[in-house]
Amino acid sequence: MRLALPHWAGTLAVKAAVFITVMCCALAALLGVLVHVSVSDQIVGQARDLALSRLGDATESFEAGDTLTPGVGVDPPGLPDRLRTLAAGGERGTMVADHRGRPTMWAAGPVDGGRALAVRVDYAQGRRTIVGLDRAIVWSSALAIGATLLVGAFAVTRVTRRLHATAQVARRISAGDLDARVDDSRTKDPSRPQDEVAAVAAALDSMAGSLQGKLLSEQRFTADVAHELRTPLTGLHAAAELLPPGRPTELVLDRVAALRTLTEDLLEISRLDTGRELLEVDTEELGALAERVVRASGTDTEVVVERDARVETDRRRLERVLGNLVANAHRHGRAPVSVTVRGGEVVVRDHGDGFPEYLLAHGPQRFRTEGGARGHGLGLTIAAGQAEVLGARLEFANSVDGGAVATLTLG
Repeated sequence: MRLALPHWAGTLAVKAAVFITVMCCALAALLGVLVHVSVSDQIVGQARDLALSRLGDATESFEAGDTLTPGVGVDPPGLPDRLRTLAAGGERGTMVADHRGRPTMWAAGPVDGGRALAVRVDYAQGRRTIVGLDRAIVWSSALAIGATLLVGAFAVTRVTRRLHATAQVARRISAGDLDARVDDSRTKDPSRPQDEVAAVAAALDSMAGSLQGKLLSEQRFTADVAHELRTPLTGLHAAAELLPPGRPTELVLDRVAALRTLTEDLLEISRLDTGRELLEVDTEELGALAERVVRASGTDTEVVVERDARVETDRRRLERVLGNLVANAHRHGRAPVSVTVRGGEVVVRDHGDGFPEYLLAHGPQRFRTEGGARGHGLGLTIAAGQAEVLGARLEFANSVDGGAVATLTLG
């Protein structure tokens, strides 16, 4: 099972801090060990040389029959057994061991009778030097790691702050704010060295500019086409009404009406795309408004008011949203269709095949339908756009027992 880490553990700053800390600790440990071993070997070597030198002098004095000096003795008490055995075997050696609670450097060599002549040298100063050195290594390493972390945190924070700003701009662009730009100062001055963050910022700004240009071009094209179609369609409708009554005339009038509806939908979408729609806010009863929308649709739709609510909203836009949802439920779903009011929430439900996967994943897309469905795919697009203007949340889902469910949540 993979260990679940907290969200903050995935940030670049934390990863950089962990990496710097691990590397500093490893480097400090390596240097500390090298210094410790080098200095310890030097101190121990000096103490060993001194002990062996005194052992040589003591051996000469012992062989000459002179009195032994303090710290020198034959098989003295406290001599380490390993060193005593070594000397009894005819070899010289040294060893550090505690003697009466103090660190002592022993040197021993053989004398007549298989005995050991030993010299002890006080090793307390050398031990204190090594302990002090180790303490200094620990403190200096901790200070160096702290200073490195501070400098590294400052450097990484500057980078992560720029990355956060770039990510925030990317989220704003994704939310529809196409005027958002990073505007990194480094990208505006070619003489300054360009790092990777500046390159990402420049690429994001370039992409946003290109995307904005294409969307504006598409919006202008949609608006221009809709405006250009209105005049000939008006003339076509007037001419069709002059035709003699009959089935062909009814078909022509029906298709002209469909074209006029499509043109009005395109004009409404172009207005929504500009993002400059103004609200006419008033207080409305949701239950009564839903019943009016159903009556105006002329469809067999059940209205259920579980909990009515008064909301501050734009009546015309809200009626447009609910009307499109009801029309879509009848056109692409199956009966029974219901509109349920639960406080500030309105649910439109049918019992058809449900919404297609692309719509659940990405929301309504204009001029896209699937499964042989009729229509131009504009109704839900307009509903979503008007809901956004209202500041409402429109969600699409499929019921577990079949059918599409559209939920509009106000305020």
